[in-house]
Amino acid sequence: MLPYILRRLALIIPTLFGIMVINFTLVQFVPGGPIEQIIAQLEGEGDVFERFAGGGADTNIGDRGDSYRGARGLPPEFIAQLEREFGFDRPPVERFFNMMWNYLRLDFGTSYFRSIGVIDLVIEKMPVSISLGLWSTLLAYLVSIPLGIAKAVRDGSRFDTWTSGAIIVGYAIPGFLFAVLLLVVFAGGSYFQIFPSRGLTSSQEVWDQLSPIGKVLDYLWHITLPVVASTISAFATLTLLTKNSFLDEIRKQYVMTARAKGLTERRVLYGHVFRNAMLIVIAGFPAVFVGVFFGGSLLIETIFSLDGLGRLAFEAAVARDYPVMFGTLFVFGLIGLVVGLISDLMYVWIDPRIDFETRET
Repeated sequence: MLPYILRRLALIIPTLFGIMVINFTLVQFVPGGPIEQIIAQLEGEGDVFERFAGGGADTNIGDRGDSYRGARGLPPEFIAQLEREFGFDRPPVERFFNMMWNYLRLDFGTSYFRSIGVIDLVIEKMPVSISLGLWSTLLAYLVSIPLGIAKAVRDGSRFDTWTSGAIIVGYAIPGFLFAVLLLVVFAGGSYFQIFPSRGLTSSQEVWDQLSPIGKVLDYLWHITLPVVASTISAFATLTLLTKNSFLDEIRKQYVMTARAKGLTERRVLYGHVFRNAMLIVIAGFPAVFVGVFFGGSLLIETIFSLDGLGRLAFEAAVARDYPVMFGTLFVFGLIGLVVGLISDLMYVWIDPRIDFETRET
């Protein structure tokens, strides 16, 4: 197992390097940039993308100095100073390797527009994303595993048919649309005022006066609707995966042998089938958590006024805040690759019969 782990760790380096090269190259051809953003703000236009809405024919992308659209009338020395401050006076290849060298030293730079370190900014936003990712994953597993087992045991019954219909409906509903529905029904939109409509906790004045138990309840009270909205479509795939996995195991010969020996159905199901059937479900937990943690929380965070990593990534992309964009991409890409390795190791931990060293590479 050790040689396999070392090989996988060695593959992380070129994979991560390739991710950074591709994204850095693509950014060079995307309209706008930090300097264009500053010029737009100086001219009172708010955002450089307002000028791109009419089409790319009106813009000169990638040129420097007087070629910046909107820079007419600004002193060339001012433009040159901006380029030096942002490092755009150097070739892209040099900027890329300098960036990667800094990342290897865990120096992720400072945001162009927030005057705060990238790591500090990520740490500031992370509690929201961890809350959504962790609770959504746990809720999905707590609902999907019992439901998937029940559907496998009652395969073809009315229960299986009706729950499959509900799962399909849940999977088809976009998370952001379900979030709006929850706000309208349960957060004072038109019917009930049961849950708050914004924030991860109550206001600071109220929060400071709560007891420790009260703070926990207040946190759970605020996080309920966002977690339900982000889980509605996630549990569908996991439920069907659990059901199909159990069905495959139930039909195998060793299950028939166990039943022939006189074991109860419960003993057969949870003593023999469960461990083998849950292998793919449990071993995939790290990957599922990372997927929920990094993917698709932007709209949920916006609807419920949560300031997390989803909004941070979107705002950095819109503002062309390159240190935040590439710094978070590097960290999250590294985490994703390491979690992939952890998922493989969990397969071996759950079922020691699996040996990745014997498979061909």
